[in-house]
Amino acid sequence: MATPSDPGTVLITGGTSGIGRAVARLLSRQGARVIISGRDESRGQDVATETGGRFLRADLADAEDVRHLVAEAGDVDVLINNAGYWELGPSARTTEPGFDAMVAVNFRGPFFLTAALAPKMAERGHGAIVNVSTMVAARGAAGMAAYGASKAALEALTRSWAAEYGPAGVRVNAVALGPSRTEVTRSMGDMLDSLAAASPLGRANEPEEVAQVIAFLASERARPVTGTVLPVDAGRVSAL
Repeated sequence: MATPSDPGTVLITGGTSGIGRAVARLLSRQGARVIISGRDESRGQDVATETGGRFLRADLADAEDVRHLVAEAGDVDVLINNAGYWELGPSARTTEPGFDAMVAVNFRGPFFLTAALAPKMAERGHGAIVNVSTMVAARGAAGMAAYGASKAALEALTRSWAAEYGPAGVRVNAVALGPSRTEVTRSMGDMLDSLAAASPLGRANEPEEVAQVIAFLASERARPVTGTVLPVDAGRVSAL
């Protein structure tokens, strides 16, 4: 059972790199038993070795992989729905496979993963779920229509799950990220810095900073907080 001094067992999807890896490192230092999920076996085993945790290979776009992940993970006290996928560009150029992948990884996978794990948390009377979203779920951005919509759906799930599982002691929150420096966003080049410069703080998130916020929402320190979508965007939401 998770307590303020024992974070319990934490499952982190997309935990093989970037923000997921930073969360795994931080929570393992705080005493959590970490389960890392992702598609890359080599990177996943590296994180597992580094954190003393377990790696379970899973592609959230694959329904069978999600079912297998649930079975292999066992009892989970904290679920971090961090895995994400994007295909950026004009709506007219969005491919059907890309659209389907965004819906599957950003929405359908977290839905069925949570639907399987949250009732078990509720039976034990405690648990926390943190969903990783984006500022473009609430703020229109050209070239990000399908991606933003898939994450907006995840934010809607956050509120619904908070209402559904809150009476049993399970908290559900989300973080809406602004520009963040990860292996994936490195390909954006100067575009990342331009987006970050538009925020009041004028800077991009570092993975370790985002991990601190996620760890807080997952912990007993955030016990009164549920159903919240917390902007982690260097103040960008205040500059609409």
